[in-house]
This record gives sequence, C-alpha cells and structure tokens, in this order.
Amino acid sequence: MWDRGQDRADAADHSTCWVGVASACGRWAPPYRGLGEQPSRGALMAENPKRPHRPSPYADLTDLIDAAGGAMPSSRAEIAAATAAVVVAAGRREQAQAADGDGARFVALADRVGMDTLADLWQDSDPVSLPGTLWALYLLRQWCHTNPDDVARLWRAGEALAAPDAVVAGVADYADVVAVRRVADAVLGGAYRGDFAVALERAAALFRVVAAGRRELAAPGASGAGERELAHRNERVATDLTAAASRWRAGTLN
Repeated sequence: MWDRGQDRADAADHSTCWVGVASACGRWAPPYRGLGEQPSRGALMAENPKRPHRPSPYADLTDLIDAAGGAMPSSRAEIAAATAAVVVAAGRREQAQAADGDGARFVALADRVGMDTLADLWQDSDPVSLPGTLWALYLLRQWCHTNPDDVARLWRAGEALAAPDAVVAGVADYADVVAVRRVADAVLGGAYRGDFAVALERAAALFRVVAAGRRELAAPGASGAGERELAHRNERVATDLTAAASRWRAGTLN
C-alpha cells in the first residue's frame, strides 16, 4: 500500500477541476456534500451497503503492469502514472493488432474494475497529466451513460452558442440519449484506436458546449450561481484537456 499523506498534499487543488462533471456522477465528486468536500471510503460503503464486494479491485490493472514487465510502484503518484501509461499502451497496442477492433474492452474498463477503483488511482492526479486525462475521459463516459438526459439537455442548449466546438465533439445533429452515450464511447475509444490528442480535443469541445448550455439555462441572479460555477469548471476541464493534447503531441504527457 502507498503512503497517502505526502501524495495527497496537492489533492485539493487537483480535485476541484472535476466538479463540473463529477457532480453529475455522484459519489466521485468533491461536492458530494458541498463544494470541496470529499467522502471517505467508510462513508461510501456505509451509504452503499449493497455494493458488491471487490476482493481484488486492482487485479486487471496489476496484471497489465506485470505483462508489460514492470513492477508495481509504491507511491500514489507513481501508481497513477504507471497504471495510466500501461493502460494506454496496452489499449493502443491491442487496437493496432486487431484491425477490426473497436476498443470496447478498454472503453469498458471502468465497468470491469469499477469507477471507485479508477477514482482511487487517478482522480487526485494533475489534470494535465496522463492519469488526469484518463480520469476525465472515463468520468465523462460515466456521466453520459448514467445521466444522458441531462447531458443531452445541456448540449442542445449550448450547441448553437458554441458551434465550432459542437462540430469538433461530433454529437449527432439532434442530441438524444443514444447519441450522447455513443459519442462518449467514441471519444474514449478514440484514445485507444486513433489519435490520443484528437480524443482529448473532442472531449474538451464537448465540455465547452455543455458549459455554454449551463450558462444559457442557468436561472438569473443568485439562484443560478451554482450552475454558472459548474459551467466555469467545465471550461476549466476543457482547458486542461486541450493543454494535455498539446503535451501528448510534444511527447511530454506523463
């Protein structure tokens, strides 16, 4: 096990950037009980008593590291970086070897190991890092699959206001539940079967359209302040993803 003390020193700064998405996804959000507050593992288990037991939640990821010939690192930051690098390399290698593959196995990674596992690994990472960007992509997919009606509503409200970003994101002409889920899978799958930087830019564009929709639908005055704050955070995630895309092209995204 890693020592959480030192590695969590900057966690508060990093975790706040996910609020715009994570608040819609439930318990992985800093605003679980208020902005900036993170639930403890004990609280999660107490509030989800029927949640299935995972005797070895890291098995799939540690198996990938073993297969790559690496050793499991000891610190939280090293674990985040190592698992992210191995997941991306393994996913892209699998796609290169299977010409007709769709990346489904790695797109569905969170379905197999659980979002809690990915949160433990990656959510405190620097947003402009490889584990930070993977967390954003998987969290975006989770949001689109669990709250597609909300995403579609925000998309439709913001599409005309952020037309260039809407084109880049690639959602169907009329964003319905099916289209939202499909584009989330396509964006994440593109990280494995296509240009990783383009996948990040598509995700960033989607966040910008959603942010525009939030502002358009927000109530005037103080009652809409929370929604406008979420829009700001959506845009911050988009900015981080765009910066990460530039780093990937420069070979400096770690």
